Amino acid sequence: MTGRDNESCLQAFILVGFSDRPRLEMVLFVFILVFYILTLVGNTAIILLSVSDARLHTPMYFFLGNLSFLDLCFTTSIVPQLLWNLWGPDKTITYHGCEAQLYIYMVLGSTECVLLAVMSYDRYVAVCRPLHYAVAMHPRLCLQLVAVSWCCGFLNSFVMCPQTMQLSRCGRRRVDHFLCEMPALIAMSWEDTMLVEAFAFALGVALLLVPLSLILLSYGLIAAAVLRIKSASGRKKAFNTCSSHLAVVFLFYGTIIYMYLQPASSYSKDQGKFLTLFYTIVTPSVNPLIYTLRNKDVKGAIKTLLRWERGARAA
Repeated sequence: MTGRDNESCLQAFILVGFSDRPRLEMVLFVFILVFYILTLVGNTAIILLSVSDARLHTPMYFFLGNLSFLDLCFTTSIVPQLLWNLWGPDKTITYHGCEAQLYIYMVLGSTECVLLAVMSYDRYVAVCRPLHYAVAMHPRLCLQLVAVSWCCGFLNSFVMCPQTMQLSRCGRRRVDHFLCEMPALIAMSWEDTMLVEAFAFALGVALLLVPLSLILLSYGLIAAAVLRIKSASGRKKAFNTCSSHLAVVFLFYGTIIYMYLQPASSYSKDQGKFLTLFYTIVTPSVNPLIYTLRNKDVKGAIKTLLRWERGARAA
């Protein structure tokens, strides 16, 4: 049965979400709303600061601004529908709405995987080749690296989403998840999904394990370079430069690898929901905090912006 047959048979899916735990739903509504507001405020602030403050017109903050934009879009593609489902009894999402959510979610998530590897390369050049940093990380290369990240995201989405949506599931409307996520949609199909799972695993290796391997390689070289620095202040500065990005990498990859590099048959529904909740809701909200808590440049930009606002009010 084709995707068109599925569409004619299913006018809407039911996102089961956490409906089997009604008392938990209102707690989750407040929890998710708070983290969503933090995501909006924190990532919007990072984008505005990286654009408005000349001190932040560097490759590192160019990539960070792109990461914040991705996080904003990534979370916004999920949270409004999730909050609507948690608030009331209506848990439905239209077929086309589910399809659109899957496409957008896959594009943004895949792009972020590659972008984090790009950011690790930027940190490698900054620490291991500081004298050549301005020449190596020139604006044209930065734009090209971001463009490659987006192309990888679109390629993954346009390969996997049609295969996922075309699986026969006529008569099965209940998606045992709070969003239209690929493992949950594959798991609810009654036909043989071995080929789709094989494609998903191959692309998962390409977009998860390969970037993660490059990140670990970059930080292995960075660690070796830091250990050769004689001054304690120099080592501390290099560590502070990289530790924020490494923390984001572990938060993001640790959960998403578990979700996408396992067969749909072994997909744990409850565990999958809470892990997805973590990397789609929590991680995007804490990224701005991780990058700014120990960053003097961002703190300085925030102080400058606050002083400018006070001056404008006084005038």
